[in-house]
Amino acid sequence: MIEPNDVIDRAAQAAKEASADRLNAVVAVTVAVLATFLGICKVKDDNIVQAMQQAQVDKLDYWAYYQARNIRVDIAETTATQLELAKGGAPAAQAAAYDQAIAGYRARAADQIKKRDELRVLAETAQKNYVELNRRDDQFDLSDALLAIAIALLAVTALTHLWPLFVVAMV
Repeated sequence: MIEPNDVIDRAAQAAKEASADRLNAVVAVTVAVLATFLGICKVKDDNIVQAMQQAQVDKLDYWAYYQARNIRVDIAETTATQLELAKGGAPAAQAAAYDQAIAGYRARAADQIKKRDELRVLAETAQKNYVELNRRDDQFDLSDALLAIAIALLAVTALTHLWPLFVVAMV
């Protein structure tokens, strides 16, 4: 003979198992979705890191070229100054040649200054680009960490069969 308490206990157990099965199914689907999203975020994060590396390389290249232009300016100005000093001791017939050479070196110096300043702007722009990309990379790193925590909480949820823990994992 079947006891009413046994029937109630079996029904309660069946309901508990059905709830646990539903929870496990929801957890499994959620983990799959989060893992897929995490993979997509990782690809985007890697692209941002590559762009950061390129911005860093660009910045360093621009500053190196800037320094080279600085050296060229110094050489041109120094050469022009030396020619001006040498002109004072040269015969008057060579003054026009000295003036032409001095003007050429002054023009080179001015051209190098212009190009140097353009490189400075490019280097500063590359640095700003790097800073912005780094901010976005930090956001992706934070999302990676939060998604990993959510997946860990979902694993605990699957073991404990506690719906409230599932809700915490989703927040």
